[in-house]
Amino acid sequence: MNHSDLDRLRHSCAHLLAAAVMEIWPDTKRTIGPAIDNGFYFDFEFSRPITDADLEKIEQKMRQLAKGWREFKKYTLSAAEAKKQCPDNPYKHELIDAVAKKNTPITFYKSGDYWDLCEGGHVDHPDKQLIHFKLLSIAGAYWRGSEKNPMLTRIYGTIFPTKAELDRYLTQLEEAKKRDHRKIGKDLDLFVFSDLVGKGLPMLTGKGATIRRVLERFVVDEELKRGYEHVVTPPLAKVDLYRTSGHYPYYKETMYPTMQIDEEELILRPMTCPHHFMLYKAHPHSYRELPVRYAEISPQFRYEKSGELSGLIRVRMFMLADAHIVCTKDQVKEEIVKVLELIDFVNRALGLKKGVDYRYRLSLGDRHDQHKYYKDDRAWDEAESVLRRVLQDTKADFYEAKNEAAFYGPKIDVQMKNVNGKEETAFTVQYDFVMPKRFQMRFTNASGQEEEPVVIHRASLGCFERTMAFLLEHYAGALPLWLSPIQVAVLPISDQQRQYATRIDHALKLAGIRSQLNQENETIGKKIRAATLQKIPYMIIIGNREQQETDQQSNDPKKMIITARTREGKDMGKTSLYQFINLLQKQIEKYL
Repeated sequence: MNHSDLDRLRHSCAHLLAAAVMEIWPDTKRTIGPAIDNGFYFDFEFSRPITDADLEKIEQKMRQLAKGWREFKKYTLSAAEAKKQCPDNPYKHELIDAVAKKNTPITFYKSGDYWDLCEGGHVDHPDKQLIHFKLLSIAGAYWRGSEKNPMLTRIYGTIFPTKAELDRYLTQLEEAKKRDHRKIGKDLDLFVFSDLVGKGLPMLTGKGATIRRVLERFVVDEELKRGYEHVVTPPLAKVDLYRTSGHYPYYKETMYPTMQIDEEELILRPMTCPHHFMLYKAHPHSYRELPVRYAEISPQFRYEKSGELSGLIRVRMFMLADAHIVCTKDQVKEEIVKVLELIDFVNRALGLKKGVDYRYRLSLGDRHDQHKYYKDDRAWDEAESVLRRVLQDTKADFYEAKNEAAFYGPKIDVQMKNVNGKEETAFTVQYDFVMPKRFQMRFTNASGQEEEPVVIHRASLGCFERTMAFLLEHYAGALPLWLSPIQVAVLPISDQQRQYATRIDHALKLAGIRSQLNQENETIGKKIRAATLQKIPYMIIIGNREQQETDQQSNDPKKMIITARTREGKDMGKTSLYQFINLLQKQIEKYL
């Protein structure tokens, strides 16, 4: 079944869901029910709250009704007639008025005894096709997506042409629940949220902060090797900076309110680029200096609606591995190739495969949308051509998408596949021919004349919080050794080995291995289980045998005997601490 047919199937099932709800709770006000990726939903205003426990009752009613649905019959009505079909429903009346204002036909579709306002797109034989469905969850949703409007109840469901496809999808959902980074983060004590601190503002624990610190050091060190100049700029600025860039008031709805401080109007920054442009403008530049590559691990602030906040994936303050490359037009292609090489290197280190876990999307502008896109057709053609050639020449796995560009130029989006198999934009590489004009950026060319450069916006890792969430789900919490907050658990069998275990723990830390000594008064079995549940890659078991075979006067790792095992339960046997440390260091060097 193609995508269009699947959408019709899912939209039809949304009608069936609404019909069942109206049968059970006739005073409910129904709104809209579109098909979405992997399913459908319908929004309702109930007179009393419903819970997940009600889903089974709704499903049973849906199955009863579906048997009598032979077709979807179309009716074209006037606005007055349409409103009579849904009396006392302000949501439907609002939709009817919107359709009437466009002077387009107002169409209703009927199946069984159920009528609904609809533009169409249904299956031909609902009684034979609306079979393999499942209601999944209940959530809150504002009408029209605005917090100024009433909160509605959204019921999510899914349907597939065959039972096998439905079962496969439900199994995938169960696996996704187990891998949900919010659950893993809580189980592994990596981050917490506090209502008193605020929504969308995660706090990383010591272990969570360790993961981010390792990622930050990795990115900074790699970027320094590749010719980036790491800088630090303030997390707020005058509103005038963003008026110059064009972000304010264009992105005003996603920015925080302004602050009046003395004689200045300040705002928390939603992006770093204007700061970097001002660094560039602080000194004159020659073509011999270009490209200039400014990089920064920068905190950024964006107002996300409370209903859209989701763990570490969508937050209101985040850290970005941001960078801006100022270069000549002749240097653009080579610089973007280098950026893609860096992105591929970072993803390989994270254990992600190009073409499997991520691919590229060439996001293009719309020449006819002058409100959203800067009007310069020649510049758009040139920029899109450069990005396309880079992707083709590097044999990158990519596809093109219209109307997805930034307002100041086309971009290459890094599309990551999440645990549900859905692609999401992780971060971008953008060709910018607008900001250099707005900020009057210049360099002196070989002829001694002033020339306007091009800016490449790029992220090598993207948002650290989102990357952490993605990795936790990708690895189900069992992070590679180099990223694990605790790499080795040192587990003495009894108090008799505590002193020796302390020496082992100290030697590991001196070697740069993140170790944790478990001194709890528990059996060794419970200690091993606790370390396994915490997804710690390695465990060192210390008993009388290991202690007796070790020179008690020596702190030399070559003379300290241990027994090790992996979190998967593999017994590595008896070895010297020196050999064990050497093994781990080699794995860490290879990002394993």
